[in-house]
Amino acid sequence: MEFVYPAKIEDDGEGNLLVTFRDVPFAATEGASIEEALFEAEDCLEEGIAACIASKEDVPRPSALKEGEYPIRLPAQTAAKAALYIAARDQGVSNSELARRIGVDEKEVRRMLDPKHATKLPRIEMALAALGCRLSVSLLQAA
Repeated sequence: MEFVYPAKIEDDGEGNLLVTFRDVPFAATEGASIEEALFEAEDCLEEGIAACIASKEDVPRPSALKEGEYPIRLPAQTAAKAALYIAARDQGVSNSELARRIGVDEKEVRRMLDPKHATKLPRIEMALAALGCRLSVSLLQAA
């Protein structure tokens, strides 16, 4: 799964551009220009996904981009944590069970899933491997 979410940007009627996400309806932000709106959209999306994880809710899967929408990519660290969260949740694997599988304390798994906590990539890859998954990285030119 690629963590790229479609965003709609439209005039809010008050001189700003409103950014909304079809797949994350509770996340919205704004900017004075298209550049600012796109910059704010990434942070807004990251906070929305982090909120899903923190409240133990499903992380919305991104849908296909429609005409007129902008692709907003989840930052790499948050995408890796969201992938781990989704894999564990889809398989019904608790934090305690995942901790047992990788030989760490359960609070280490909680930190691995916490979008606000910096986790080294090899730890996330190890946890994903324990779930039968693999993380893939792509290099893209900045827009």
